[in-house]
Amino acid sequence: MNTEIKNLGELIKANYKSRSIKTELRENLIENIRNKKRSFSGIHGYEDSVIPQLERAILSQHNINLLGLRGQAKTRLARLMVQLLDEYIPAIEGSDINDDPLNPISSYGKNQISLLGNDTPIKWIHRNERFFEKLATPDVTISDLIGDIDPIKAANLKLDYSNERIIHFGMIPRAHRSIFVINELPDLQARIQVALFNILEEGDIQIRGFQLRLPLDLQFIFTANPEDYTNRGSIVTPLKDRIGSQILTHYPKTIEIAQTITNQEAKLQESRICDIHIPQLAKDLVEQIGFEARKSEYVDAKSGISARMSITAYENLLSTTEHRCIISNSKETSIRFTDILGMIPSITGKIELVYEGEQEGAIFVAEMLINNAAQTLFNKYFPKIKKIENEDEVGPYDELINWFFNETSFDLLDDSSEEEYYDGLNKIKPLDNLIAIYMGNVELNDIPFIKELILWALVSYNKLDRHRIDNGYSFKDQYGAFFSNI
Repeated sequence: MNTEIKNLGELIKANYKSRSIKTELRENLIENIRNKKRSFSGIHGYEDSVIPQLERAILSQHNINLLGLRGQAKTRLARLMVQLLDEYIPAIEGSDINDDPLNPISSYGKNQISLLGNDTPIKWIHRNERFFEKLATPDVTISDLIGDIDPIKAANLKLDYSNERIIHFGMIPRAHRSIFVINELPDLQARIQVALFNILEEGDIQIRGFQLRLPLDLQFIFTANPEDYTNRGSIVTPLKDRIGSQILTHYPKTIEIAQTITNQEAKLQESRICDIHIPQLAKDLVEQIGFEARKSEYVDAKSGISARMSITAYENLLSTTEHRCIISNSKETSIRFTDILGMIPSITGKIELVYEGEQEGAIFVAEMLINNAAQTLFNKYFPKIKKIENEDEVGPYDELINWFFNETSFDLLDDSSEEEYYDGLNKIKPLDNLIAIYMGNVELNDIPFIKELILWALVSYNKLDRHRIDNGYSFKDQYGAFFSNI
């Protein structure tokens, strides 16, 4: 449509046809599907689950409730629906509620057309201006959402309180012909939820007992956590009954999908001090920590483990490595396993602990999740360590354990240079043998991280001993550590 059109007469000559917002979304979605165009780009892991359900809800012209735990892209999905709107639509100039020139619903819009006819001026609204979002909090009032009577207007215009012209419209009427999102719907007080009934079903609003017939044209999208998972509130049953489609979201089902999301969302500094090599196993470990947290007995799974945990943890991991580079004045480095511990602040701030977790402490739980993730990745590539082994049986790790028994200890220092770091790990020859046998062809720069992973995994399986020293970690054979303590 030509946005140079300035009045109603020109709009009519251009054969402009009005559409409700739900029809607009539906018809534009149909066009996208026919043209094999993705309507929700940037969303990963929902291709065969959430997105088909969402598209069917749009085709059904339903108001939608996206139900899921935190960090499941509910708000992102709602915002992407803007791309299904027409780029521009016309509205009567000066209207508080973006009146359709061909179908005005406010007294202002109707009066303008009655007075000016085809000369009624119009404005063009971009689709980005047709998205309204409100976070539901207990202090939200009916006035905020629907509106209130303005006594000053009533006095100045000498009008009765039942006259529409003295109403100060709230967010919902001002979102006429737009997408309106209410995030965390259960947090909205029950009496406020009740006020939405007629808007959803009949399209009229009621302010201080004065009923006003205002057939608002809106696409409502609500987001919520499962109501039985929260103590903050619930969706009242009559409101839930008026929401056409309820769609369940979920977390990424594979590490690969989780990595795609993290790589897309992580804010990585382009002006890093040094060139950082990121081993694939390090990326896998970042995501695996989230998977471990979602099944941990210390973490409240009902609260959810947001995808933001992996995103911020990955950012912290790279910054930890960069911090080490700045101190050592290095120009390039590779992520070390000890750098993983720099992610702990991102983990502790993103998980809710159950009583047992609170007793152990957030840092203990974060370290445990890192160890569990290391074990999981270790078992993916290397033979599983048995709890009980036959005395005469030669195990795949005996050579490595014997090396530590003979060498007493091995120290990995936080401030070791790149050369010292590589030389130290290269002294442990059994590590090279394990990698050659069980991992085959791996990138040369990834080998040091894999070696550290093996050491940390053996510690978590009680095959080696590790303790913190002043400026690093010391690995020992368990028996050697025992005797040295004596």
